[in-house]
Amino acid sequence: MAGSGGRRGPLVADKRYSKAPAKPKAKPAAKRTTSKARKPRPPRRFGPILGPIIALLGFVWRIVWGVGWRFAAIIGLIVGIATFYFYSTLPEVTALLDGRFRGSVTLLDRENKVFAWRGETFGGQITAKNVSPHLKNAVIAAEDKRFYRHFGVSPRGIASAVRINLAAGRGPFSGNGGSTLTQQVAKLLCLGVEYDPQRWKTEADYENDCRSGGVKRKIKEVPYALAMEFKYSKDDILTIYLNRAYLGAGARGFEAAAQRYFGISAANVNPAQAAMLAGLLPAPSYYAPTNNLQRSQDRADTVIKLMNEQGFLTDAERETAWANPAVLSEAAQKRAGGYFADWVMGAAPDFLTTETTEDVIIHTTLDQRIQAAAEEAMQTVFETKVKAGSEAEAAIVVMSADGAVRAMVGGRATKVTGAFNHATMARRQTGSTFKPFVYAAALDMGFTPDSIVEDAPLTIKVPGSGNWSPKNYTREYRGPITLTEALTHSVNTATVRISESVGRAAVKKVAEDFGFASDLADGPAVALGVSESTLIEMTGAYAGILNGGSSVRPYGLTELRLKGDSEPLFGTPGGLGERVISEKAARELVYMMHSVVENGSGRRAKLPDRQVAGKTGTTQEARDAWFIGFTADYVTGIWMGYDDNRPLSGVTGGGLPADIWRETMLRVEKGLPATPLPMAEPSEWRPKSAPQWQGETWSSEAQPLGPGNTKTDWSQPADQQPRRVEREPAPPPAQEPDLAERILLEVLGTIIGN
Repeated sequence: MAGSGGRRGPLVADKRYSKAPAKPKAKPAAKRTTSKARKPRPPRRFGPILGPIIALLGFVWRIVWGVGWRFAAIIGLIVGIATFYFYSTLPEVTALLDGRFRGSVTLLDRENKVFAWRGETFGGQITAKNVSPHLKNAVIAAEDKRFYRHFGVSPRGIASAVRINLAAGRGPFSGNGGSTLTQQVAKLLCLGVEYDPQRWKTEADYENDCRSGGVKRKIKEVPYALAMEFKYSKDDILTIYLNRAYLGAGARGFEAAAQRYFGISAANVNPAQAAMLAGLLPAPSYYAPTNNLQRSQDRADTVIKLMNEQGFLTDAERETAWANPAVLSEAAQKRAGGYFADWVMGAAPDFLTTETTEDVIIHTTLDQRIQAAAEEAMQTVFETKVKAGSEAEAAIVVMSADGAVRAMVGGRATKVTGAFNHATMARRQTGSTFKPFVYAAALDMGFTPDSIVEDAPLTIKVPGSGNWSPKNYTREYRGPITLTEALTHSVNTATVRISESVGRAAVKKVAEDFGFASDLADGPAVALGVSESTLIEMTGAYAGILNGGSSVRPYGLTELRLKGDSEPLFGTPGGLGERVISEKAARELVYMMHSVVENGSGRRAKLPDRQVAGKTGTTQEARDAWFIGFTADYVTGIWMGYDDNRPLSGVTGGGLPADIWRETMLRVEKGLPATPLPMAEPSEWRPKSAPQWQGETWSSEAQPLGPGNTKTDWSQPADQQPRRVEREPAPPPAQEPDLAERILLEVLGTIIGN
């Protein structure tokens, strides 16, 4: 085929076969290559043994690194999501400041001064900007010196904590946790988990769970702390901490603690006080100054040292703070009225006291001066008159004649809360302190202090129990004696004769109406105090004698109101009740009880400058010893015994109990004017023609009570005795005219005389 006239190029076949292929020139062998040029291997340096090991380690490292950064990325993503979630759930700061589940109860004395708190008190909202700068610095120095520099979590702090724990032989996260202040706030907020009674039995269980340590808790704290750092400022976080931290003695937050321990606001604490408050944080109850002041001061010294090292205090300020340690306020030092406060709390409904969700104010009858006097008196007697190591207990109640309790000491350990209160809880046999009720019944029926009763051996048939023969403490008998002598010397046989004469039912009725426990014995031994009662009941019954014969209900609460309210929810106007015996009988009984102190078993209770009336009591085998007495101002009851009811050694009611009574009243009455007792004088009941005892005969035909009295057969049970009309007076030594007749005779005598 012709072309276009040009030269035809060679065909492919021509190229391929026109001539033999030329033999290529020899070239140096080319290196095998890949898509990427491979660098030459470095010469081996580790030898045939070490080299493979290093290579293996390198291989492992490449695997770990490859897995590690991917795992870290996943963890970071999870932490980020968790942080974002917590961030979205965090409320405003103000909603987190009061962390209490229940309200508080503040108790005020009769002068409206605080003497006790119950529940968790909250002193009011404070901020990091309005508290004392010393307090802010003390908290930072003691708890987290890098607080303003970290982002909520401190890897350095955690590493340091792990090292400390391991060195101490603990687990890496057991003990010191290395938590930042932000993480501590996260714990206080329980990571946003609300209390659920279905999950936790009590709030205490809930809080313990919130504050538990361990790896899982630490992991949860991290995103919550980060969320707080994003949501709030550093001062906001510190503000939450200052308001929610528990600082012992029921104080929630630094404002409540400053008021509780020092009686001032958190805005006004000095460096020493700030250091003491900050020092409470690791173990509030252990370091509480109300628990052990010296231990709290030692801890504060450590915080002061930290404040100095971190530049918050100069050397001079440090030395000044060390030289002038913080001390408790006067009210905090006294911690007066713990037993009284517990008793008053039980007098109001639980929903307003132990279970209140509001802050409650209770006004009481407590007199802190009298309370301190009672506590000091008990301590003095036990230190000076009781052998060392004695386990004997004692209790004191001081009240006014209307039943207003002014002081209460429920045991030898005076500065306690929630302890067993021997004054209100211990039911013990009363012994001879019951006898005044026997004589009260007799006097109210017309007997007089000069009425005669026989002190001689006595046997009474008790149905179902056989014969019963009471014995006197001295095992001696005085023969015919007056009622005053019988009470003065606590004569058992004479008292039983009086009880049987007026009737046991009448005696029990008088005792119960005066406030004695209602479960009284039925037999003739009731007159000797075999029944049980509490010290506060007995003291209240004696108050009825002092006030002229009206019953009282011992009380301590006068008014209860919610904090901030102007009107009280309820109150107690007083404790006076119905009249039990006549005023005349009460005045005569006071005279007889005055004789007990002046001439009888209560002589050790005498006061140097004023009249005293009272009665001793010692139960069988001296298991209980009592003295209850009064001046014109106050009624005071003393009980002493062992908790296990074993006998006291060498103690009677006229001994140590009378000593405690005297020491108490010397302090209580100090500075008060001496006021005479409201007692009758002999001229008020002794007519001019009253019969007189002359040796073994009487100057009139009247016969004394006892054997030989034709109206009483002591060999028969009391319920089979011939009785007079109910409440008719038993015959006195002479047939004295009744009150109306006496008035008439006096009027006639005056007319005739004129």
